Amino acid sequence: MTGTYQFGFVVLVIGLVGIAAVLSNRLSARMRIPAPAFFLICASIAAQLWPNATLLPIATVERVVTVALAIILFDGGMHIGWRRFRTAAAAIVWVGVAGTLVTAAGAATAAHFVAGMDWRLALLLGTAVAATDPAVVFSVFGRREIAGRTGVLLEGESGANDPVGIALLAALLASHGSAASVAWHVVAEFALQMAVGTAVGVLGGILLLAFMRRVPLPSEGLYSPRVLVSVLCIFGLAVVARGSGFLAVFVAGILIGDEPAPYKREIERFHDSLASLAEIVAFVMLGLTLRLSSLGYAGAWAEGLAIAALLAFVIRPVLVGLVSLPVRLSLRERVFFLWTGLKGAVPILLGMTIVESGTAGAAKAYEVIFVIVAFSVTVQGGLVPTLAHRLRIPLRTVDPEPWSLGVRFSQEPEGMHRYQVAAGSPADGSTIGELPCGEDVWVSLIIRDGSLVTVGGDTTLRAGDEVLVLADPDNAQVLDRLFNEPRVADG
Repeated sequence: MTGTYQFGFVVLVIGLVGIAAVLSNRLSARMRIPAPAFFLICASIAAQLWPNATLLPIATVERVVTVALAIILFDGGMHIGWRRFRTAAAAIVWVGVAGTLVTAAGAATAAHFVAGMDWRLALLLGTAVAATDPAVVFSVFGRREIAGRTGVLLEGESGANDPVGIALLAALLASHGSAASVAWHVVAEFALQMAVGTAVGVLGGILLLAFMRRVPLPSEGLYSPRVLVSVLCIFGLAVVARGSGFLAVFVAGILIGDEPAPYKREIERFHDSLASLAEIVAFVMLGLTLRLSSLGYAGAWAEGLAIAALLAFVIRPVLVGLVSLPVRLSLRERVFFLWTGLKGAVPILLGMTIVESGTAGAAKAYEVIFVIVAFSVTVQGGLVPTLAHRLRIPLRTVDPEPWSLGVRFSQEPEGMHRYQVAAGSPADGSTIGELPCGEDVWVSLIIRDGSLVTVGGDTTLRAGDEVLVLADPDNAQVLDRLFNEPRVADG
C-alpha cells in the first residue's frame, strides 16, 4: 500500500497548491499584482527550496503550455466577439502584426548590445519577447472593463500578436543559408502560417457554430466538452496544414462569441473556468523549469532587467507608438495602451522552443527571457491600475453575479435579442418610450448593476444596462445601431 499512500500524498499536495493558486487571486486583487506573477514566482521559489527535486522537463512543459494557451486564446476570442472586434479590426490586425515585428527588431538590437548575443540568437530572443500575453492582460483587468476602443484594442492585440510572434519564431528557426535566403524563407513561412491559420479559423468557426446549433446531444453536460474537443481539432488541423494553430482558435472564438447557440451561457462559463485553470497550470509549470539561483551566475538578472526596462520605457513606447499613430486614440489612451504591453507565458514558451532547437547560447537566452517576463508581470502589470487612475481611463468594475434567473426553450427564440447599452449610443439616456424602434419592439427585461429594473415607458436606459428585447429578427440591424453604435450628431 506504500504506492497508494504516496499517490494520495501527491494528490493532496496538488490539491493544496490548487487551492492556494485560486485564493491568490484575492491577494492579487488587493495588492494590484497580476495573479500569474504569484504563480510564476512562487513556483520558482518552490523549485529553489527543494534543490534535490527534479525540474520539469522543458519538452513536457512546452506541450502542456501550448494546449493551455490554445484554450486561453479561444476563450479570449469568445470574450471579444465579432461585434466588438469589428469596431477595431483594422487597428488590431495592423498593431498585432506591425507592432510585433518592430518590437522584435528593437528587442533584438537591445539583446545584441546589452547582453552581447550574436545577431541570430538576439533576433530569436527579440521575437520571443515581442508578443504580449492575453492571460496576463485579462488577469490585470480582472473585474474591470475598459470602455471604448482602447479595451477592444488591448484585448485584440494581446490575442492577435501571439500567433504572429510564434509564427515568426518558427520561421526563423527553420531558416538557414545566406541573409537573402533567410529573409525570403522567413517572409514566405510567416505569410503561410498567417494565411492558413486565418483560413482554418474562419472555416473552423463556421463549422463549429453549425455543429453547436444543428446537432443535438443527449445530455446537457456534453455540449461544453464538444466545443472543447472541436477547438483542439481546429488547432491541430491548422498546425498539420502548416498554419498557426493559435491564430486559428482565436479567430474561431471571435466568430462564435456573439452568436446564439444551445446552452451558450453554460459553454461560455465552462471555457472561462477552463481558461482560468489553464492559466494556473501554465504559469506554475513554467516556474518549475528553472531555479532562481541559476539566474545570477550568468548575469541573467542584470541583462534581463536592462532589456525589460528598455522594452517598457523605450522600445514599445517609441516603435509601437509610431506604428499605432494611424489608430484613432486620445493621448491618454495611447499612453495607457503603450504601457500595457505585458509579457507572460508566450515569451517563456518561445524561450523553451529556442532551447529545444539546440541554438548556441539558448540556455542563457531562456534565463534572460524569464527575468523579462517576471519584470513585466510584476512591475508593469502592478502599475496598470494606478496608471489608469492617473490618466483617467474609464474603467468599469464588473461585479460577480452569482445568482441567475433563466428561462429554457425547446426551440431557438428567434425574436429574442440581448444587448448591453453602449456609452454614447442612441439608447443611452433615452427612455423606452423615446426609442425609435416602433411598436413591434418590446423591451421586456433590464438588468442594472446586477439588479432588475422595472420596465415602463418612462424608464431611462443607462450605459452598461443589459437589455432583453423581443422583436422581429429583421429588426436586428436597427437594434444594433440603437444599442451598440455611437449616436450620430445632428447637422
